Amino acid sequence: MSEPARSDHTRGSLFDPVFGAGDLAPMLSDRAWLTALLDVEVAITRAARHHGRATADDVAAVAAAAGEIARELDPTELGRLSAAGGNPVIPLVKILRERADAPAGAVHVGATSQDVLDTALMVLAHKAGRHVVTDLRTAADAAARLASAHRDTPMVARTLGQQALPTTFGALAATWLVALDDGVTELERALEMLPAQYGGAAGTLAAVYPDGPAFADTLADLLGLARPVVPWHTARTPITRLASALGVATGSVSKAATDVVLMATTEFGEVSEDAPGGSSAMPHKRNPVAAITARAAARRVPGLVATALAAADHEFARAAGAWHAEWETITDLIRLSGGAAHQLSVSLGGLHVHPAALARNLGLTGGAILAEKVTAALAEHTDDARDIVTAAAVAGTPLDRDQSITGHLGADRVRELLDPTRYLGHAGDLVDRAVARHETTKGHLNRVVKQQ
Repeated sequence: MSEPARSDHTRGSLFDPVFGAGDLAPMLSDRAWLTALLDVEVAITRAARHHGRATADDVAAVAAAAGEIARELDPTELGRLSAAGGNPVIPLVKILRERADAPAGAVHVGATSQDVLDTALMVLAHKAGRHVVTDLRTAADAAARLASAHRDTPMVARTLGQQALPTTFGALAATWLVALDDGVTELERALEMLPAQYGGAAGTLAAVYPDGPAFADTLADLLGLARPVVPWHTARTPITRLASALGVATGSVSKAATDVVLMATTEFGEVSEDAPGGSSAMPHKRNPVAAITARAAARRVPGLVATALAAADHEFARAAGAWHAEWETITDLIRLSGGAAHQLSVSLGGLHVHPAALARNLGLTGGAILAEKVTAALAEHTDDARDIVTAAAVAGTPLDRDQSITGHLGADRVRELLDPTRYLGHAGDLVDRAVARHETTKGHLNRVVKQQ
């Protein structure tokens, strides 16, 4: 048997494509982590030069050594070297100082390990988070198209698992749209606020006094991150804000995916995906795989959000354990959220809506879902209206054939009352509002992206 090909140290590479993170996973891989750590170290030396603490030659030497290490160092080896100190920055700085043709003081200037690791995580999150936003927006665009195309396509609304009243498919898709747009907004805000971390050993910036705050601002500017107000070594709102935003966004993904999975069941048959999956044993199966895997990835997100929130109680100036618990949690959270968003964009982008099935299911109760309207009309003729209509519904008698009802109202009047298209309320108006807001929100975000 031939030697298997080596992966690029991307955890979950077997399952990432299944759960939609095939393109996103390399952006959060061990190799990506190594590169981000080195990018931060180079940026620290660049900031040091800006503030007169390093030379142009130092910057060139550190950048050259960092590029060499990024290409040659096995992340697994760095992991082994990290065990003794409890984080990968300690051995990485040692290697960088050994490789760089520059004074040792030009590397890791005034920084502590947490500065580098936290900032690297922010760099990874900012880049990968933009990828998640793109997939969320693609899914929202697809939901907007579905809402507009089926603005007036009647279907039954279901509450607590039972048929309730008539609605439209467009109105259902509009709920997906609004939730997805809200998720985009929350995540965009969280990404814009991701700050650099720079505080030194105890968060006082003592090693670079009197340049500390300005040094931190320069580092943030060089890396395209927000400027920190103060070092946030143990004030973890950047982490909890990001985790919460990813949770909100992925919850909107999960809602839409769950609806698609249920509506695609054989008994409902109301929607189907463009490229449904099959079964290894059952040739007839047409599984809504994209929605299923979106839902699967999303299911794991709340637990990771809870872990990030539970780890926010960092003690004093450096946490023992709570900080360490964040690293893999946040990268897994971004990867799963992005995978879920991608799979939903695939599902909604190729979703086929079947109006005939929607109409069939809407008529399953023989008009009983509009019994309230019939009761109100019948009440004008008899005090027993509710009892009469209830008895007919329980017996399964179509209301337009029940003589106790038609004797007062006439069959044509009952059929008119039972017409679901006459009891859609503001379904169409709500679709219009949701789509209009989406177009406004999308236009605003496009302008922001161009400005960046």
